[in-house]
Amino acid sequence: MFKKILVANRGEIAMRIIRACRELNIATAAIYSEQDSTGIYVKKADEAYLVGPGPVQGFLDMQQIVDLALRIRADAIHPGYGFLSENAQFAHLCRASGVTFIGPSPHAIHLMGNKVMARELAKRVGVPIVPGTDGNIRGTEDALAFARSVGYPVIIKASAGGGGRGLRVVRSEQELLSGMETSAREALSAFGDGSLFIEKYLERPHHIEFQILADRHGNIIHLGERDCSVQRRHQKLIEIAPSLVLTPRLRAEMGEAAITLARAVDYDNAGTMEFLLDQEGKYYFIEMNPRIQVEHTVTEQITAVDIVRSQISIAAGEPLEFRQEDVTLQGHAIQCRINAEDPRNNFRPSTGTITAYLSPGGIGVRIDGAVYKDYVVPPYYDALLAKLTVRGRTWDETVSRMHRSLEEYVLRGVKTTIPFLEKIMEEPDFRAGRFDTSYLDSHPELFDYDPTVNPEDLVVAIAASIAAYEGL
Repeated sequence: MFKKILVANRGEIAMRIIRACRELNIATAAIYSEQDSTGIYVKKADEAYLVGPGPVQGFLDMQQIVDLALRIRADAIHPGYGFLSENAQFAHLCRASGVTFIGPSPHAIHLMGNKVMARELAKRVGVPIVPGTDGNIRGTEDALAFARSVGYPVIIKASAGGGGRGLRVVRSEQELLSGMETSAREALSAFGDGSLFIEKYLERPHHIEFQILADRHGNIIHLGERDCSVQRRHQKLIEIAPSLVLTPRLRAEMGEAAITLARAVDYDNAGTMEFLLDQEGKYYFIEMNPRIQVEHTVTEQITAVDIVRSQISIAAGEPLEFRQEDVTLQGHAIQCRINAEDPRNNFRPSTGTITAYLSPGGIGVRIDGAVYKDYVVPPYYDALLAKLTVRGRTWDETVSRMHRSLEEYVLRGVKTTIPFLEKIMEEPDFRAGRFDTSYLDSHPELFDYDPTVNPEDLVVAIAASIAAYEGL
């Protein structure tokens, strides 16, 4: 096992990795920018090192990170998600420098991190894919010809990266032409690669993903699925496990498809195969994320498998500790992303100082976060502040527990998604399990709430009034 791991990330995922290392008795080293020097993860790591220049560049400087790992004698680097986690060149540089990259091989990242190549591989091994262009589109004429052949709507996608960047649904030729230019520019800025491809857009599907684990001894298993259909701007907001719409037969079939794809690229470590499930119950592979996912917590809650710990063990050359038949799905879990955003203003990011912070607790409640009272939310990074995950025996119990937990959650000083998520937990269709990727668009009433109403604020105001009256 490793003696020291350099965590090449920040925020809540850095904290998640540090906690797993602490349980394995592995020393940790964090990296941080000047703008992020007060992060909890910086204090919790055994060592911490300033990288730069600027708030972001240091997290993307491959050579600086590897040189640091060598200088401090770190055995391995865990990239988390985002930043360099899906960069095959970085994985190769780690390997060439004698530092273990905690993730898949550069070859697997190269193949599966590119959506076009991943689609081609899926087609080759017999896994269904959404009808789309053969490879990257070469120009507007190719794009228009494909759209005319399958009919609108279609969806423009960046060939590299993820997180909803570069994605654009278009319903006319005019939208297609303008959307291609915007998507290419956005993809180039986010991933350094502006190449695009186009798929037929499926109306109102479920977004289903399968978590896999694969070791270096040929063992590959899946840990069941997550339903990530509740999204805003193609970015996930709520994740649940297991899906409420999958039958045992379909779960087994889609899980086997995920394993088939992983085996085709000799995959090792953790990864996620993403599918769309249409209204007729047909599934289509769309992409793979060759890294840990933000939403891995819901899978951990229903399987009792520590996915980050498994990542580390696999990277150290150890075989998986369990077989497919050992994996059982117990109860239900929901994860809500607590983002510093204003849902009523098109999810505009919110920055500032957190003036009050109190996280919920109780049976079946888990918080993955890295913020606290007086923490300054910077404008340079993703808006994610914390992940609230709850588990229950039944779906009804789990939704009720999440609603109660959101009610308890106090986070003031910046606008957050908490009141919006609370509204969703109250909504009849969500409580009945009737939701797909069109859920937020078809429920505009969810945005009709008063963000200033806070039960705790009312209690404080009443207490202050009583104190003032008694002081007269």
